[in-house]
Amino acid sequence: MKTAEIIHKGKVASLGCALCHHLHGDHDPGPVELHHLRAGGWGKGDYMTFIPLCVEHHRGNKGFHGLGSKGFVEYYDITQQELLEWTLNKIGQT
Repeated sequence: MKTAEIIHKGKVASLGCALCHHLHGDHDPGPVELHHLRAGGWGKGDYMTFIPLCVEHHRGNKGFHGLGSKGFVEYYDITQQELLEWTLNKIGQT
């Protein structure tokens, strides 16, 4: 793993769950899993497409992998792209 990727992952993970921030506003970050943005199929993007999600919003029944990509957007009214843009903005990558 390259140094830039390690640094980027650390910055993203330090933000806390992007969806929790969307739903509840700014708060102290908790532990996250790094979710790969999936667009146009099942392929994963590179490390610049990581979105920090708590376990529930990543793998839980009402998370991305529990609801599926379309169900996630319908349930929360926010896209992965919007969560990625928030993430990159917060770490100064936009």
